[in-house]
Amino acid sequence: MPGRLRAPSGRYAGKTAEERKAERRRRFLDAGLELFGARPGYRATTVAALSEAAGLSTRQFYEEFRSLEDVLAALHLQVNDRAAAAVRAAAAETAHAPLTERVSAIFHAYAADVTGDPRRIRIAFVEIIGVSARLEEQRLARRAHWVDLICAEARAAAERGEAAPRDYRLAATGFIGSVNGLLHDWNAGWVDATLDEVVEELVRQLLGILRPPGWTGRTNRPGPATRPTPGSSSAR
Repeated sequence: MPGRLRAPSGRYAGKTAEERKAERRRRFLDAGLELFGARPGYRATTVAALSEAAGLSTRQFYEEFRSLEDVLAALHLQVNDRAAAAVRAAAAETAHAPLTERVSAIFHAYAADVTGDPRRIRIAFVEIIGVSARLEEQRLARRAHWVDLICAEARAAAERGEAAPRDYRLAATGFIGSVNGLLHDWNAGWVDATLDEVVEELVRQLLGILRPPGWTGRTNRPGPATRPTPGSSSAR
């Protein structure tokens, strides 16, 4: 109808309000990755400096985040989510592979993703430490996620006869500490080895946990060779 007013579309420069909000958030996170993960680091960054790096205002910052700690928390989750996605993809590709091949593929995928950008490894292993009780809880929750993943892989391997059947939670918790420490030290230049050598060492450590000395293994595939005979040790 001529002269009738149109309802506001909510679009500006071709983008909806939601799209503009998501873009602002991305720009703040990108700036946080650079300032927290490189220089000057989380503790030496101000809201004003982060906003300037993002090309946005401090007013816009507080429309997206309550504090710089919120930015660091979001980046920490982002780094972990990326690594988890890489691990899931590697696990899916090696779903029917032998344990050694599967473990190697998973750890290569994890290490390649986390160390692919030095800023991400600093966010995950350095900047997050000791900031607050809230971020410590988040860090430990994400570590528990990785422990659960290793335990699930270990249980599945044990069911296939590729690993010793036992409770792996304590061993997995200790092993995750080794993973984080070794990758951090490698990234910092304190380990004279290639990334492949670091990953293969971690693979050997995990296989040593899954297959302790004295464990001979078994197979779940049916057949005469796997059926216990009367009087044999496996029949007891």
